[in-house]
Amino acid sequence: MVRDPSLQPVPGTSVRSLITRRPRSVARQVFVLQVAVVVLLAAGAVLALVLQSRHDVDREARTRSVAVAQTFAHSLGLRQALLAPDPSKILQPLTEVTRKDAGVDFIVVMNDQGIRYTHPLPDRIGKKFVGTIAPSLAGHVYTESVKGPLGQEIQAVVPVFADPYKDGGPVVALVSAGLTVKNVTGVFQRQLPVILGTTAAGLALATVGAGLISQRLRRQTRGLGPAEMTRMYEHHDAVLHSVREGVLITDGGGRLLLANDEAKRLLRLPPDAEGQHIRELSGLDPQMADLLLSGRETTDEVHEAGDRLLVVNQRATRPRGRPEGTAVTIRDSTEMQVLSTRAEAARKRLRLLYDAGVGVGTTLDVERTAQELADVAVPRFADFVTVDLAEPVLLGDEPTAVKADLRRTGVSGIRDDVPLYPRGRLIDFVPSTPQARGLSSGHAEMVCDLADAPGWHAQDPPRARAIVEFGVHSLITAPLKARGVVLGLVNFWRSEKEPFDEEDLSLAEELVARAGVSIDNARRYTREHALAVTLQRSLLPRDLPEQSAVEVAHYYLPAQSGVGGDWFDVIPLPGARVALVVGDVVGHGLHAAAAMGRLRTAVLNFSSLDLPPDELLARLDDLVQYIDQSVAGGDGAEGGLIGATCLYAVYDAVTQRCTVARAGHMPPAVVRPDGTVEIPELPAGAPLGLGGFPFESAELDLSEGTQLVLYTDGLIEDRARDIDEGLALLRSALAHADRSPEDTCREVLAELLPVRPRDDVALLVARTSALPAERIAEWEVPFEPSAVAAMRALAMEKLEEWGLSELTFGTELVLSELITNAIRHGSEPVRVRLLHDRVLTCEVFDGSSSSPRLHYAKTTDEGGRGLFLVAQLSRRWGARYTPEGKVIWSEQPLPDPEQADPADPV
Repeated sequence: MVRDPSLQPVPGTSVRSLITRRPRSVARQVFVLQVAVVVLLAAGAVLALVLQSRHDVDREARTRSVAVAQTFAHSLGLRQALLAPDPSKILQPLTEVTRKDAGVDFIVVMNDQGIRYTHPLPDRIGKKFVGTIAPSLAGHVYTESVKGPLGQEIQAVVPVFADPYKDGGPVVALVSAGLTVKNVTGVFQRQLPVILGTTAAGLALATVGAGLISQRLRRQTRGLGPAEMTRMYEHHDAVLHSVREGVLITDGGGRLLLANDEAKRLLRLPPDAEGQHIRELSGLDPQMADLLLSGRETTDEVHEAGDRLLVVNQRATRPRGRPEGTAVTIRDSTEMQVLSTRAEAARKRLRLLYDAGVGVGTTLDVERTAQELADVAVPRFADFVTVDLAEPVLLGDEPTAVKADLRRTGVSGIRDDVPLYPRGRLIDFVPSTPQARGLSSGHAEMVCDLADAPGWHAQDPPRARAIVEFGVHSLITAPLKARGVVLGLVNFWRSEKEPFDEEDLSLAEELVARAGVSIDNARRYTREHALAVTLQRSLLPRDLPEQSAVEVAHYYLPAQSGVGGDWFDVIPLPGARVALVVGDVVGHGLHAAAAMGRLRTAVLNFSSLDLPPDELLARLDDLVQYIDQSVAGGDGAEGGLIGATCLYAVYDAVTQRCTVARAGHMPPAVVRPDGTVEIPELPAGAPLGLGGFPFESAELDLSEGTQLVLYTDGLIEDRARDIDEGLALLRSALAHADRSPEDTCREVLAELLPVRPRDDVALLVARTSALPAERIAEWEVPFEPSAVAAMRALAMEKLEEWGLSELTFGTELVLSELITNAIRHGSEPVRVRLLHDRVLTCEVFDGSSSSPRLHYAKTTDEGGRGLFLVAQLSRRWGARYTPEGKVIWSEQPLPDPEQADPADPV
């Protein structure tokens, strides 16, 4: 193409200088073209409006004719008028009135032969109707344009049916209504000035708009002519589409104004991308779309777009001094994508290892830790994971040798129907399998194609075929080790991901190595927990001793996180009494269990001295202080008891009175026979081992059938509730007096026992009994030696009454010695009490606090053999102190009824 030399720019001239030499600019040409187009459009619009107006008027005439004819045809009196002798006389006035009101030129009523009954011209009545009536006789509405008596007419013919309430049936007459064309045309002619005026106004407005557009175009094109505009766009296109850098321009509303070929290629934009909103571009990456819409300035910012790595620079455009869009340049840096991919893979692997470190080993349970290992690797690393552990590991022991028998402990996968061995299955891997080789060598193995792995198929050929048919194609088996000992195997399976590679093998080894430490910790904890449980259960009472004072039910549950130091005990005491004990040593593990055993042994020893509860706790506190001081002064090994609490209660079935003292422990609950629940206010006392704080006792009157509930804080305290809520639940669970201790124990546990208790739970429920009055004999003894014989006689009579004549001889000697000692060495008052319970108890009370001592008399001594005889004749004997003095007691076993002489009277 050869351009006019006069249009070529001269070197050193500006665009503005070129404008001055061209009187005809693009803006002027566009103005002329716009005016011509507007005129043509206005003419076409006028013609269309004329045709449309005529069409609308004709349609309106037909519609009105049909409406008037149908309305008159359905009038109520029409059919009666047709049956009259002279229908025209009735119908002619009606049609004329209706015609004028409806605005039509005629309404004609005719019979089914087309003979008129009515017409605006009376001379036309009785003559044949001009028009087509056959369609209407068939029941249809028919419109047409005909030359009638009034001129060219547009008329409608409708049928009049015999049944006025039904469209159909015999046609008895016809009604026609219409307008003359002259009147219809007049309506159109009245509308024509409006149409022309509107068109003229639109033409003027369009011309003014074309002028304004031309002025704006002149400013935008700087007055350039077509040649210069063409040359500029050619240069623009040549530069824009030849560079190897994408260029985008957007407006302030987020619409794409320009995109060169490179930008479309890099961003996968459609060919018609210009003009569309950024969000509407289907091929554009969402992250890139967000950047383009944000409008923020970027410099060499790297973004991923599909499989490409793009470097983006973005700046705001300011054509008028204010931001109106953005200009973006994009460079392809796909070469860096490989490095980025490797970095992302490394990041994902580090994230997996981090999650494994956080998510595996959250508990000290071996099976749960194995399942956590399986869960953390699915689906990010493998599609299916199985964890097989040696049987000793599950029991807390360490495998002594490498064995092939493993228990499947953890299973996880993207689907549940994979034909792998299920959880709980005991598996013996054959030597040809990679699992068996891994157990022997201690190294992980990878099988890239399970379909071509005969050694693995030898384990279970039918199951192996099913696994391959399921889609599982590759395997990594890694031995689970800790401290050089193989604890089990972890198998990683893939079915949907790509087969494993060498990098996956190293990741699997690292993942299993970290999990092995957690499983070994759980194993060691399991062993320690089992030892602690065994120790504690050996230290707790297995079978409660026989006694008649209370009916007892008990429950103990070690903490989920480790065995604690809670304990309870039931200790029979002489004189139809029983001691109820419950205590708690702070801490968990073997130390707490051993400390609990020490305290329980100490309580048993102190109770044999028949000490009051407050004095017993005082001695127990001294013992704990001594132990703590010994530990502190030794090698510092763990073994102190600071933090222990205890509650000690003694119930007397004769007086039905309970004496209670506590050292920092929770008070007991008392359930009366009427169902009333009380938690008595008892002196709290300091925990054992603090020293320097006195202990106080309180007495409770407990009628027969009252339940005394002793417990540790693990029952009422929980993470989900405070102590007040726990006590309220305890009251609610105990508010039933008609239950046995076993039922009460079950109800309390069902209401308060946590799902996973953080602390030990010890519960002791005792229902009180009373020794019947007929099994109690008590006498006041005069303070003189001659009273001994009288007391012996009364006692013998009572023994005969109780059927215990076999114990007469021994009882005489015991009472003689004890009463004589009380009179000789004691002080007034002196009382004797016999109790017929599981044993025969002889008790002698006196007002002295001096303690008797048992010693062996020499052959030359004349006395000192009394207490020795008492000890020989009794099962056990002893002394206890009361506020009024002391009691010397002796217990004799009852005769066995099966060994009694049948001849003896009962």
